[in-house]
Amino acid sequence: MQYSADAAETFALTVLGWLVAQPDLLPVFLGATGAEEADLRARVADPEFLGSVLDFLMMDDAWVIRFCDAESVPYEHPMMARAALPGGAQVHWT
Repeated sequence: MQYSADAAETFALTVLGWLVAQPDLLPVFLGATGAEEADLRARVADPEFLGSVLDFLMMDDAWVIRFCDAESVPYEHPMMARAALPGGAQVHWT
């Protein structure tokens, strides 16, 4: 399965909604990205910002597992969605 850009954005919005509801992770996300809470609303339609949401989630396997278990989605879906957003293509160095 591959994600279309629209489906990836929708998936990332689901991740963002979940992230906002996690009192232990939201401050970490804001600190790591330099975003403020107002930025979450202002940039919700920005595919690059949504890619950063997925990048943040995938920084820790435990976070991926928490999200995927809570949303009943396979563990590989965050990576698949990330690949469909700007900057998500895998780079082959050889």
